[in-house]
Amino acid sequence: MQTTRLGDSGLKVSRIALGCMSFGDTSRGFNEWALDDDGAEPIFRQALDLGITFWDTANVYGYGSSEEIVGRAIRRYTRREDIVLATKVHFRMHDGPGGSGLSRKAIMEQVDASLTRLGTDYVDLYQIHRFDPETPVEETMEALHDVVKAGKARYVGASSMWAWQFATMQHTADLHGWTRFISMQDQYSLMQREEEREMFGLLADQGVGSIPWSPLAKGRLARPFGEHTRRFDNDPVGQRFFGDGDRPIIDAVEQVAAARGIPMAQVAIAWVLRNPVVAAPIIGATRPHHLADAAAALDVELSDEEIRVLEDRYTPREPTGF
Repeated sequence: MQTTRLGDSGLKVSRIALGCMSFGDTSRGFNEWALDDDGAEPIFRQALDLGITFWDTANVYGYGSSEEIVGRAIRRYTRREDIVLATKVHFRMHDGPGGSGLSRKAIMEQVDASLTRLGTDYVDLYQIHRFDPETPVEETMEALHDVVKAGKARYVGASSMWAWQFATMQHTADLHGWTRFISMQDQYSLMQREEEREMFGLLADQGVGSIPWSPLAKGRLARPFGEHTRRFDNDPVGQRFFGDGDRPIIDAVEQVAAARGIPMAQVAIAWVLRNPVVAAPIIGATRPHHLADAAAALDVELSDEEIRVLEDRYTPREPTGF
């Protein structure tokens, strides 16, 4: 497995990240298709076999149960020091004043709750899951800095917001000498390329690495148009952002993949990986071939003509996911 530094930081991560929204307790009402401990075990073991040691979760995934499953997996199958562990804060965990958002109270309460569920003293990357317009940026950035100084997180990152919001937060950290973001977890795929307009240029200028979510557009770029899976039919996030998907783009991926004799997922992930600001796309695996295809994509070098075929079908659209 290839590794890379996350942005200009010294943190080295595997070039494929394991997305852990796929794991959780379905009785808590988050994802009907989530895998419990037993179902997740072969995915964690395969990730380790492939050298995928960058694992990303969030407090809201499975309403806490994803973090619990990830924490148990680390203790059962590997060592804490061998994993780059990331989690997030923002979405509602309870109705109290510290149950959501990015206030100092919420950040301090939620980081401790995440560490308890994960069974660790620290996370390597603590990310704000979205921008919080109700909290002063100075309050959020100072609280994140204090989390780092307390040893509860090694680095901080952000996710899915407008470029001007991210620039404001980063500038605020610089003004006060607080900890800067080293990563942006944003939506990026052949079906959603709007980050190329402003965000990616900003990340390159700021030395921040992108760790894209949904590089396969919730699986739509991994199979021919019209084919459904259980997750396709039961993932409200996927339906809200992609619907049935852009058939011309999906057909282009299928065309390139067929000519090469490789799975569509490898083509779509290889295209994401070629962007110089991308550090590690996040793969939400539920089946063994999901991680295998992602790892194999690292060896796929797309030709100029293949890139043209893949990109020509795209049309400008509204950014989604924040």
